[in-house]
Amino acid sequence: MNWLDEHPEVRNIRCGAADLNGQARGKRVPLKYIRKIEEDGMRFPLSVLNLDIWGEDVEDSPLVFETGDPDGVLLPTERGYVPLPWLKTPSALLPMWMFTEEGEPFVGDPRHALANVVNRYKDLGLTPVVATEMEFYLVDESGSEIRQPPSPRSGKRRPGAEILSLRALDAFDAFFNDLYDACEAMDIPAEAAISEVGLGQFEINMMHVDDALKAADDAWLFKMLVRGLARNHNMAASFMAKPYEDYAGSGLHMHFSVNDDKGANQFANGTFEGTPLLANAIAGCLKGIPELALIYAPHGNSYDRLVPESHAPTGICWAYENRTASIRVPGGSLKARRIEHRVAGGDVNPYLFIAAVLGSALVGIENKMTPPPPISGNAYDQDLDQIPATWEESIDTFEESRFARSIFPQQLIDNLVATKRQEAHYFKELSKEQQLELYLDTV
Repeated sequence: MNWLDEHPEVRNIRCGAADLNGQARGKRVPLKYIRKIEEDGMRFPLSVLNLDIWGEDVEDSPLVFETGDPDGVLLPTERGYVPLPWLKTPSALLPMWMFTEEGEPFVGDPRHALANVVNRYKDLGLTPVVATEMEFYLVDESGSEIRQPPSPRSGKRRPGAEILSLRALDAFDAFFNDLYDACEAMDIPAEAAISEVGLGQFEINMMHVDDALKAADDAWLFKMLVRGLARNHNMAASFMAKPYEDYAGSGLHMHFSVNDDKGANQFANGTFEGTPLLANAIAGCLKGIPELALIYAPHGNSYDRLVPESHAPTGICWAYENRTASIRVPGGSLKARRIEHRVAGGDVNPYLFIAAVLGSALVGIENKMTPPPPISGNAYDQDLDQIPATWEESIDTFEESRFARSIFPQQLIDNLVATKRQEAHYFKELSKEQQLELYLDTV
């Protein structure tokens, strides 16, 4: 039975895809027209997946005037319909991705970029197993400055960070109850919630899934859900990399391993060190950090997070069970050997992010790359190569990177570079208050 037949309460549909900034672009469609879209798709300008963060055309983009701003065809993804529980009227989203008029995947679509990486793993008989950790702030923006929201239970504001505090979670119990109910309805595998380092900062972990496209969908949908649901509770929610100058930024960490065709973890061999394949993947991830920093830190505000002693990595290194490193091999069961990639901020496009991490590991695996020895101790105190410290450096590096071209198609690279150059140009004209307004609940 079709999902809509099982949910007769739904009155309208959003049909949408993720652009290069991870923004949902699409149309609101009356229910009576949706069957045709299920079968034939929906015509949509290719250029819409290459807008800047303000939703404006990118100047001199070949997708606009040079080629006449042609249409592509948005077709439903395998995800199917997803309810939108934060909306008052029962509604659903039909996630879609872009194809050309000739029926080929549009190379400027970030979801197709991830699918290409996953297919390369399949060609090797391998399947990535992926989980994300989603950090965000709950924010009161009703005054002249943002601050932590008051507890709905006591009316008081938290006086400071309460790391792993049950009291902080209990203060927003109604919000988290609604959030978990919504995740269940949307098939988002939300696991443990914790109170984090910053004022009003929380993290929810996703369960590992052996479908990287679903993991990216889940992260994309989760960000929409949290922002929408927070408004229903008279708050804003922000995945902005660094909303508060004096408190830790929000990251989007990714854990992954690689299974063979029998479901066996190819990073695990019963030893503490793990397999040679684990070492190859670590080496690829390290090589990719400076080359792909634009994906891990895509916005002007992203670089405020990547500073020493701020619970975000700055040095390019790896370690066992060490959260100061950019690449961490967590402890626990030796059967569950995996990599945690800790560089990205919460403001990333989940599709590009997961493609970049898995693509980097794949390059390391394909080329049997060898990592340097793991570090021990505080990475901030060591003489290490550094993650690019500015947006401009990341843009330049990404544009010239051969490594990026081994993962992403040239057109996507060109589109993203043009987008970020335009954003960086206008970002310089903004005050701190305008920058905050731009990113707070957009990214």
